Amino acid sequence: MRHIKIIAAAMLVLTTTTACVTDPETGQRTVSKAAIGAGLGGLGGLLAGDVLGGRRDRTEKILGAGIGAIAGGAVGGYMDRQEQRLRQQTAGTGVEVRREGDELLLNIPSGITFDTNSYAIQPQFRATLDKVAATLSEYDQTLVDIYGHTDSTGNDAINLPLSRNRAQSVADYLTTRGVQAARLATQGFGAAQPVASNDTPDGRAQNRRVEIKIVPVRDDRG
Repeated sequence: MRHIKIIAAAMLVLTTTTACVTDPETGQRTVSKAAIGAGLGGLGGLLAGDVLGGRRDRTEKILGAGIGAIAGGAVGGYMDRQEQRLRQQTAGTGVEVRREGDELLLNIPSGITFDTNSYAIQPQFRATLDKVAATLSEYDQTLVDIYGHTDSTGNDAINLPLSRNRAQSVADYLTTRGVQAARLATQGFGAAQPVASNDTPDGRAQNRRVEIKIVPVRDDRG
């Protein structure tokens, strides 16, 4: 029921915003293709708002692996310190660190991570991932989701496997640098979640990306 309400709200936004265009011959107003793409991307983000595989199941798995949870009142400070460290270590690399409540999102343009149509991590980017891995290992009371995205060039038969493989390549690399596999999950979205219009080269470049979502494992008992 919650997902149905979200979908309805998203469609209402699309049909009531200035994203509508008017056909000069018929006078009919319709939603532009760019707005539809952006709306579906935002909708996908809403539906994928929780951690992959379910927060409770993932938490139980990493607690079973001997990784502790953060007491509820200490979550903010814990994520503050991790955010500061990540910003320091990724400064000047092209990686964007964004704070969303008590969660962190690292936006990594694929142009600095992968060659075109490849999911092999570029050697020059490994040093940055080494630093990210070191921070994730130090602040290990978190779940780590890795999302792969492409632009709309090509079709799903190409884009979905490429986005999945790029996300998995990052996850595999992080595990080789000491990040526990139990904390990691991956998903490839292909071109389904654009953050910019695919009608321009700059927009397509923004849509080709890997995101690392870092979510605290909470212990709300005390």
